[in-house]
Amino acid sequence: MPLEIERRFLVTGSGWRALAGAPQPLKQGYLAASKDGVTVRMRLRTDGEAWLTLKAPASGIARHEFEYSLPTTDAEALWDLAPHRLIKTRYSLALSGGEWVVDCFEGDNAPLVLAEVELETADAPMELPPWCGQEVTSDGRWSNAALAAAPISSWPEEVRCRYGIGTLQ
Repeated sequence: MPLEIERRFLVTGSGWRALAGAPQPLKQGYLAASKDGVTVRMRLRTDGEAWLTLKAPASGIARHEFEYSLPTTDAEALWDLAPHRLIKTRYSLALSGGEWVVDCFEGDNAPLVLAEVELETADAPMELPPWCGQEVTSDGRWSNAALAAAPISSWPEEVRCRYGIGTLQ
């Protein structure tokens, strides 16, 4: 079974921009999510490429991940049916030690910026860039599925501020 092994971090600076590739605007619609962590997602890029992805917990930070290409018209129809959605722009980064991306969220999840790194193994050594802040890998609130269902704009201001996203003075 294909596995996704990923760590996620809050981004605290703009140093990642010097390493970023072309922006990839993405729409993600979550069609189903269970309490035990199984999700069904559609993803559509502005170039028309689209996927259906099924994810399920494995062990530790690993998840089973199955992806299937979708025709653009099917993806657009699924977007309309999705009860939970998010829009973000993804940047692939020229970094060693895994496949790094930075996601800049829009709408109700703005101004959230998250970095993700896909690793070969959960214990793979990696050097954390200086613009990576708190690791949020094990906190389910930061998954894309959770952010689609409960965007950060719906979180209490004191919680957002604790993570450097709010405006509490």
